[in-house]
Amino acid sequence: MLAQAAGKLKALKPQWRVVFRQPAREREEANTNNSRFSAYFTRSRREILKVQRMRYRIFSEEYGASFHAPFGLDRDRFDRHCLHLVVRDNQTGELVGYTRVLPGDRVARTGGFYSTGEFHMPLVRHLDGQVAEIGRTCIDPRHRGGAVITVLWARLARYMIEQNTRYLIGCASIALGEGYNVAAIDQHIRENHRAPAQYRVSPRYRLESLPGDPLENGKRMPPLLKAYLRMGAKVCGEPCWDPDFNCLDYFILLAVDDLPSRYVQHFLQPAQAV
Repeated sequence: MLAQAAGKLKALKPQWRVVFRQPAREREEANTNNSRFSAYFTRSRREILKVQRMRYRIFSEEYGASFHAPFGLDRDRFDRHCLHLVVRDNQTGELVGYTRVLPGDRVARTGGFYSTGEFHMPLVRHLDGQVAEIGRTCIDPRHRGGAVITVLWARLARYMIEQNTRYLIGCASIALGEGYNVAAIDQHIRENHRAPAQYRVSPRYRLESLPGDPLENGKRMPPLLKAYLRMGAKVCGEPCWDPDFNCLDYFILLAVDDLPSRYVQHFLQPAQAV
C-alpha cells in the first residue's frame, strides 16, 4: 500500500535511515539540542492548555472569530481524542506552532471527522488506506517566515509513514478580515490544485460571491494554505464559509504517495539548525 513511500525511504542516505529508526521521542529530544525549533507530540496537560490559549488568541484576534471560549481557551469535544503536535522554540522554550491529528481509528468515538460539520464528504469512505485529519493548525505570528511550518510538516510527514497513514485530510483557511484576494486564490486553485472529480466534496455553507478580483496578478496566499499546496495537497472543491471563525475553509487531501521527492528527503532527515 505504501510501496512508493517505502521506496523513497530506501533512497535516503544510510545515516538518515539509522536516525529514522530511532524511537520518535529520542529523535525529538536529539533535535532539541541541535536546532532552533523542534516538533513533537505531547500529552502534557500544561502544554495542551498553552496551545489552546494560543489557538484562541490567533483565531479571535486575527480571524475575528466569535465563539464561546471560557478562560480564553479554544477547545472542543474533538481535543480529547486527538494527538497534539507542537513546535517549540528551543531558545525561549515557547510553543510557537501547533496542529492536532485525529487518526481515523478514533472517529467512532467522535461521531465523525471535524470536517463533516462543514462538508458533505462521502469520498472518505472510498479512500483505500488509513486516513487522519489535521486541524486547528496555527503558527505564532512572530514565526511565520517558513522555518516553523517546515518543522511542523517534517513531523507530520514522519507521522504518516510511521503510522502507515496514506491520507491526510483537513481544512485550510483564508481569514476574510486579512485582505486576501480570495477570488484570485480560488482561480489559481481551480487551475492548478483541484482534486480529480472522484475526490470532490461539497460545502454545507457557501458565500454568494468570493471577495476580490479573479483576474488580478499576484496571489498573496495564507502561509499554511501555501504550505499544503507545496506539499502536493489537492483541494477537493468549493470552500465552506465558517461564520464563527470569519473565514473560508478549503477541504484538502494529501496522499503520502504525492509528497514531492525533494520534500520527502528533506523532511525525513534530522532537523537542521534554522
